[in-house]
Amino acid sequence: MTWKNTHDRWGPVSQLLHWLIVLLILGQGTVGLLMTEMRNSPDKIEVYALHKSIGLTLLALVVLRLLWRLYAGSPLAVDSMPRWQARIASLTHGLLYALLLALPLTGWLLNSAAGFPLQWFGLFNLPDIAATDHDLHELAEDAHGLLFWTLVAVALVHAGAAIHHHLFLRDATLARMLPAGWLRVDPGTPRTEETRDAA
Repeated sequence: MTWKNTHDRWGPVSQLLHWLIVLLILGQGTVGLLMTEMRNSPDKIEVYALHKSIGLTLLALVVLRLLWRLYAGSPLAVDSMPRWQARIASLTHGLLYALLLALPLTGWLLNSAAGFPLQWFGLFNLPDIAATDHDLHELAEDAHGLLFWTLVAVALVHAGAAIHHHLFLRDATLARMLPAGWLRVDPGTPRTEETRDAA
């Protein structure tokens, strides 16, 4: 078994990082939406601290995944995918990476501008990346929220496209991001735009 990506599949390291990031984003988004509705209390402070720690973890994992992708390469587009779809998929991946980097960084920025300490699960402190500034905090907070909802929209499009490829085009786009054998790919002729028109 190879740990690196091959020309037709994502390797186990890429798969692990992908799904770990997905799970953390789902949890992080849920916590982020709920914590703003909490009353001021020690529990709210703990939840905010957890949100920040998970955000820092996501930032590190995304950087690690980018570095691994540079080292291990990435699979080629499936044979049945038109060039324009492959280009859109590539642009979508780039946008997802940009959002996944910008979101925790704006969170770090708004925390610094608010003058709050930043710790990683209570183990060590991280430095401020900006001086205390109310206007900067408000701007970063707005950007943080906008980036979150943009990430939600792009991720839904990304997931929807993968499901569409599996259910309707019957190719390996989704299956190759899962361990071998977890998802069956119909070996029949993929339903491309041309075959659907002819049907």
